[in-house]
Amino acid sequence: MTGMALGFSGDVAHYYAKFRRGYPPEVLEVLAGSFELGHTDTVLDLGCGTGQLTVPLAGRVGAVIGMDPEPDMLRHAREAAARQDAGNVTWVLGADTDVPALGKLLGGRALAAAVIGQALHWMRHATLFGELLPLLRPGGGIAVVANGAPAWLQDSDWSRALRGFLEEHFDTELRDTCGTAERDRLRYARALEAAGFEDVATRHVSYVVELSLDEVVGGVFSALPEDLLPAPGARAGFTARAGEALGASDSFTEHVDVSVLTARAPGNGKGPGTRPRT
Repeated sequence: MTGMALGFSGDVAHYYAKFRRGYPPEVLEVLAGSFELGHTDTVLDLGCGTGQLTVPLAGRVGAVIGMDPEPDMLRHAREAAARQDAGNVTWVLGADTDVPALGKLLGGRALAAAVIGQALHWMRHATLFGELLPLLRPGGGIAVVANGAPAWLQDSDWSRALRGFLEEHFDTELRDTCGTAERDRLRYARALEAAGFEDVATRHVSYVVELSLDEVVGGVFSALPEDLLPAPGARAGFTARAGEALGASDSFTEHVDVSVLTARAPGNGKGPGTRPRT
């Protein structure tokens, strides 16, 4: 749960892979259209986690680099890619601070896009945007994708009940939006413009999903640092108490608003390559 120490390893990575929602096809359409992605393009998914965005992107472009600082996340991501027969993904252990080294790994080949899905709040975004710009082809760019507000910060009765339960259980106040709030998008947009990006715009994709109690709690477990994750023997009790707090319902309706903030690199040769023709 953001606001606490970062640590997405072990069982937390398992819950992340199993319960973190993926992205609807409309999000992939926005990304493809914004940067004219084609089957000769290379895309970086920075902070890729367990591959929720990396793997579907692999079907749209020539190659994807999935980069994350947590080995257990990458292990689950590789497994997901293998299940989907996505053989054009290169998995790289690294954080945003390692982005400058990508230039050497790319060997002068330009990235068509760098996507960051629900991970930018962990990064030094203003510096990162400047470091990514020279790696992008003209007309390529950056996409910051926020996959809906955390379940415990949404505007519904069950969300407020979940927040109350979690705040009492962990004895903390939950305010961190994980980069999903409008103020976060505005801050990132200003930083992109300051770094030299153009055509900064936000698009929204909204949908509704029904969650079981196990899915709600699994999502919570996926956001906890490993040292705060309940012990295996205590997780059933935690789930039962959460169910009592939420009213013991069998289903919980979640309204998900995915925001896709995009910004294009100038088409004036700043990038190391030119737009390949497909």
